[in-house]
Amino acid sequence: MSLFSKDNGFLGVDIGAYGIKIVQLHKQKGRPQLWTYGIADGALDIHLPEVINKTPEELSQEGTMLGSHTTKVKKDDTQPLYFGESDPRVDRYAEVLKSLMKEARVTTRLATASIPVSHVFHTIVTLPKVEKESEMKTYINAELKKVLTRPLEDMQVVHQKIPSTNNDEKYMRVLVTAAPKTMVAFYSAIFQKAGLELKELETEAFAIERSLVGKDTATMMVVDVGAERTNFFIMDQGLPMTHRSIQVGGDNIDKVLSDALGVEHELVDVMKGDVSEIAWDEETMSVFDVVLDPILKEVQYSFDLFLSQSGNQVKRPEKIVLTGGSSVFPPLKKRLEQTFDLRVFIGDPWARIVYQQEIKSLLSEMGPRMAVSIGLALRNIIE
Repeated sequence: MSLFSKDNGFLGVDIGAYGIKIVQLHKQKGRPQLWTYGIADGALDIHLPEVINKTPEELSQEGTMLGSHTTKVKKDDTQPLYFGESDPRVDRYAEVLKSLMKEARVTTRLATASIPVSHVFHTIVTLPKVEKESEMKTYINAELKKVLTRPLEDMQVVHQKIPSTNNDEKYMRVLVTAAPKTMVAFYSAIFQKAGLELKELETEAFAIERSLVGKDTATMMVVDVGAERTNFFIMDQGLPMTHRSIQVGGDNIDKVLSDALGVEHELVDVMKGDVSEIAWDEETMSVFDVVLDPILKEVQYSFDLFLSQSGNQVKRPEKIVLTGGSSVFPPLKKRLEQTFDLRVFIGDPWARIVYQQEIKSLLSEMGPRMAVSIGLALRNIIE
């Protein structure tokens, strides 16, 4: 008999450029406990202007989708990319998600998902101090109309007050996030067809904050190195204050590694486990500077931008936390440590999760890839 009841599960679903990651947590004695997890590996066109020319049935039959097993997906550019409930990817993504849930033996139908940073507008606005929610929305909408590239009525907007220690201030700062309503409809349709009830849809930044930062109020940078993009978040007072994203990621590292080793690109994943044994001297690391330099420059730019904002001039970042599938690539950590006088380490999204110690090594290995899905599953447990 299970130690968990089947009506208190929370499923976090992360649809990324290189697959779908899911984590189901249960709340037991006030603590989040791992029920199951799964990864469907394969390139997904969530960011790119292509649609994969395969049927849902073909995708769902391409291999086992649990743990480190992979579902390989190829891309082509035969169809345009767009969002909304009629998007041709809805059925395909839903089938992959359904198959993954079946393999992982998911028992809940309540899910939280994330919207990629590349599709989200994020800003901090300074407003006159008001108490009424309606007044705050009026001010926020007025500010957004000045900066959005599409009509405000086409966007789903959420906001959150930034805590202030000075009650006498005449102004307040508000964290504002806006996503296209077509994107919201796109995700809603995927989850409906997968047989899930989408309870919340939030940005990756808040999920990462929940799994890697928690109650830590220090100023820090989180660098999320995905397959196609690297996202940069400055966390302060336990909130993601800045979002930035560049189109450089693990695929670029793989290309350089493939050229350096003289092997086919498809074999790089198999050989990645051996790169930690390499003596990473300056000459060896310099081969990867073409990929790492844009990341280092973006970290510096994000820090400069944040510290130049009103009220942040006296703040000092304390650390850089790495996450994402390619965050474990040794030269990245070494270059960050050389460039910035800060502690740099790989974040552990499992740190607050109770699980069987027998699978600790496996979970640790995949941890950097699971930060978003874990943070999403935690939403309804710790909030």
